Amino acid sequence: VQLQACGGGLVQAGASRRLSCLASGRAFNSYSVAWFRQGPGKEREFLAAVRYGTSRLYYSDSVKDRFIVFRDNAKSTVYLQMDSLKPEDTAVYYCSARYLGAYYWGQGTQVTVSS
Repeated sequence: VQLQACGGGLVQAGASRRLSCLASGRAFNSYSVAWFRQGPGKEREFLAAVRYGTSRLYYSDSVKDRFIVFRDNAKSTVYLQMDSLKPEDTAVYYCSARYLGAYYWGQGTQVTVSS
């Protein structure tokens, strides 16, 4: 399983941004995929996840009113739609897949929110 996160960049506060996590492998429908972030001097933080099969969604309280996670199985991609971005959302954003009990990580994409 290989993951590639992209879509980061420099945005102004209040703007929206959509991140993509493209996964390799033929069993994408069997992956649960989660988004994390790590801000400067902070620990990695769970944001959102979409489960395989049921596509049940999970969110952290810190972003549940502003971020949406969804998947497109036909494109082997999981998205993180981020709205009303704040300077404190500045971080490297990572996607992670869980498959057959193992965890896989992408390389991360930087999101910088200017005030």
